[in-house]
Amino acid sequence: MTDIPVLLVLDLAGTFAFAVNGALTAVRTTAVDIVGVVTLGMITGLGGGIVRDVLLGAVPPATFADARYLAVAAAGGLLAFVLGHVLARFARTIDVLDAAGLSLFAVTGAGKALALGAGPAQAVILGAVTAVGGGTLRDVLLRRVPSVLTSELYAIPALLGATVATVLATAGPDEVRGLPTAVGAAAACFVLRLLGLHLGLDAPRPPGSRHRAPDPGPGDGAPDPRPGDGGTGPGAPGG
Repeated sequence: MTDIPVLLVLDLAGTFAFAVNGALTAVRTTAVDIVGVVTLGMITGLGGGIVRDVLLGAVPPATFADARYLAVAAAGGLLAFVLGHVLARFARTIDVLDAAGLSLFAVTGAGKALALGAGPAQAVILGAVTAVGGGTLRDVLLRRVPSVLTSELYAIPALLGATVATVLATAGPDEVRGLPTAVGAAAACFVLRLLGLHLGLDAPRPPGSRHRAPDPGPGDGAPDPRPGDGGTGPGAPGG
């Protein structure tokens, strides 16, 4: 998985998907202006990759070395700001974007780690960190418990995608490496994430713990927060 052009395309696609996801979540859950929407979108789209690059010692991070990352993330945030009222009408728009960003970042995070000399176990961990990092930062800024700690099968799909990508890249036949590896691993993560949402599947919880119902997402009939209340209303799971 050292095909850097493939990783770059998938990384930019994941950045855009997560930026739109983060900005839409901001529009739906709190009263923010254009600066807040675009900023939260960019943090969601870029945060995980920055954490990954810093941990790998790849500084400055790709976000600051390649202007395309900033441009793509800003475009995603602006798109959500302008068309948020339209996109939010589709009940699972944010969830699908979230699953897409999660799967793409899990694969590119693992691939970049391998390309820079990390071992298989470290690549899997960094793939998952890339996938969940931006959404975690967004949730903290929105004063919510990070979705990775509470949401249905969120970290597990990311770990699965990163693991499949790492195994195929290091032990798979040459003909499946590169784009086939990336697409297959991302698809595994994407499908498992959406199945978890559709079926309401949860990761195992401590014995005797009480299940907390997830916050209603867009399209679930939850009212928008009152302007100016600064609260954190219902939102979809993040990255």
